[in-house]
Amino acid sequence: GIYVCAKCGHELFSSRAKYEHSSPWPAFTETLRGDSVAKREERPGALKVTCGKCGNGLGHDFLNDGPRRGQSRF
Repeated sequence: GIYVCAKCGHELFSSRAKYEHSSPWPAFTETLRGDSVAKREERPGALKVTCGKCGNGLGHDFLNDGPRRGQSRF
């Protein structure tokens, strides 16, 4: 399936990019498209993530914290 922004319906992530993580929130390795989200550095190693269309807050992109070396976790 496709995960969309709760505020505007913009397509964000594919269920194929979802994986199990120890956090209580869904975790994804990549966005659906290049314009799905916008990112800005919040602190070293973590980027604030917002919807690429409406700016709704979506959480963070944790750099190098994905299931494989070098992958990020959304």
